Amino acid sequence: MAITIKTAEEIRKMRVAGRLAADVLEMIAPHVVKGITTDELDRLCHEYMVEEQKTIPAPLNYHGFPKSICTSVNNVICHGIPTNKKLKDGDIINIDITVIKDDYHGDTSQMFCVGKTSIRAERLCKLTQEALYLGMEQVKPGATLGDIGHVIAKFADKHGLSVVREYCGHGIGRIFHEDPQVLHYGKAGTGVELREGMCFTIEPMLNIGKRHSKLLQDGWTVVTKDRSLSAQWEHTLAVTADGLEVFTARPGEPWYTSN
Repeated sequence: MAITIKTAEEIRKMRVAGRLAADVLEMIAPHVVKGITTDELDRLCHEYMVEEQKTIPAPLNYHGFPKSICTSVNNVICHGIPTNKKLKDGDIINIDITVIKDDYHGDTSQMFCVGKTSIRAERLCKLTQEALYLGMEQVKPGATLGDIGHVIAKFADKHGLSVVREYCGHGIGRIFHEDPQVLHYGKAGTGVELREGMCFTIEPMLNIGKRHSKLLQDGWTVVTKDRSLSAQWEHTLAVTADGLEVFTARPGEPWYTSN
């Protein structure tokens, strides 16, 4: 699959889809509390996407995935399937949202802390967001994908965290997952050179323990092999003439605009 350079019209559609995905996270945030089930979070998001936004939840039935969102709690790295298990005080949870609007995808995720979490858990969530931002700051024409992975891995190592290597960011547009693969480790100055019109996600997954992961029998849920806590943040963006545009930015983030 070749890397696609998006047209101005495609960028416009990506902008709409990204904003809608971000809006789902804004909507669900007040509901991420002790005692709610991840199934209930899935239901609330599904209804909001389908009934309010008139969008399609991209994960639902994607290669057989049974739910509309991914909910990854504590030692779950990614692709957690919502269940009837209740969130408890001290949990951390990643909620991963992807919507389809007018055939184009908007993909984003963020970490939530439930009640009072440990200092280590809170630190992990904060540092993983900082790692994402550092990666995003590398994006401009002429930079490389290796530049993004290098700064993320260097930052993680500096803070004693490990980078999950088996899962990565990806090109996105009309297709949910397309080229290029965006690794969260690598060597500066190597890999694909960024060009204006490229659209992809950056979504680092950092662990408190070792980097190794394990896929559970459900075929989706990925956990840390050593059962240590894991965190992930994700944005969808485009390379512009002089930097980047972040389609999924939320209020309070550096790249957010109300236009």
